[in-house]
Amino acid sequence: MGSNPEAPTPSETPSELPNPTTPAGREALAAILARPDRAVIALDFDGTLADIVPDPEQARAHPGAVPALVALAPKVASIAVITGRPAGVAVRHGGFAGVPGLDHLVVLGHYGAERWDAVSGTVHAPAPHPGIAAVRAELPGVLDRSGSWHGTWIEEKGRAIAVHTRRAADPQAAFEALGAPLGELAARHGLIVEPGRLVLELRPPGMDKGVALAQYLRETDAESVLYAGDDLGDLAAYAAVEKLRSEGADGIPGLLVCSGSAEVPELAGRADLLLAGPGEVVAFLAALARQI
Repeated sequence: MGSNPEAPTPSETPSELPNPTTPAGREALAAILARPDRAVIALDFDGTLADIVPDPEQARAHPGAVPALVALAPKVASIAVITGRPAGVAVRHGGFAGVPGLDHLVVLGHYGAERWDAVSGTVHAPAPHPGIAAVRAELPGVLDRSGSWHGTWIEEKGRAIAVHTRRAADPQAAFEALGAPLGELAARHGLIVEPGRLVLELRPPGMDKGVALAQYLRETDAESVLYAGDDLGDLAAYAAVEKLRSEGADGIPGLLVCSGSAEVPELAGRADLLLAGPGEVVAFLAALARQI
């Protein structure tokens, strides 16, 4: 599908695209450009395609995101948005439904527990974990007893519940104070706590972005992958890509992109390419579509 018959070598990355800083990243970008029809472009939503905002319900995809995805989707094997949000919410906030040209898009919500396909326009999901209902009932009391609830905000996510501290008087102190009591609450009901940027999410174990990404890559028989994320929840996807590209002949090249780095240096330190937030991610995806 690419316009050039031969893959560019790592040192020949087209000038329109930012150059990954690692050999593995340059190799992966070259592989994506050489065989885009066998490449999967996997993207987090909040902080990657959409700016982080105080109220997650107000988060919307960057204005250039859908046009960039429309330009890129027909040229690659698939675009997968992998998010902790419910799949339907990510579709609505992203503006992905009913868009011509996005047939190759899937949204893997709740870390892969839910799936929305652009072709069918429907969400497929199993029954929710019973621990979620119990946590929902007990959470207000736990926050009240912790003394750190002032300014916190509970986000209902259907198959998970998140406690945000970004609005608290001291967001980081509230985040740290709530770690232990929320961990105990989650453990009592068979859940785990997933920390993020000033948010603690209580959700079922067994699924994370790494598991979701690895399963999807096997399903699509991908020969290369790009994964872009911005938060601690994306570390599992990073680990999945690192594992795949370390497996020699049985592995695949992978490009790890970090959207912003100020709040999550753990992610930035493992990335092949640093981009300053959703605006630069969208510009990169648009440039990748033009180059292919």
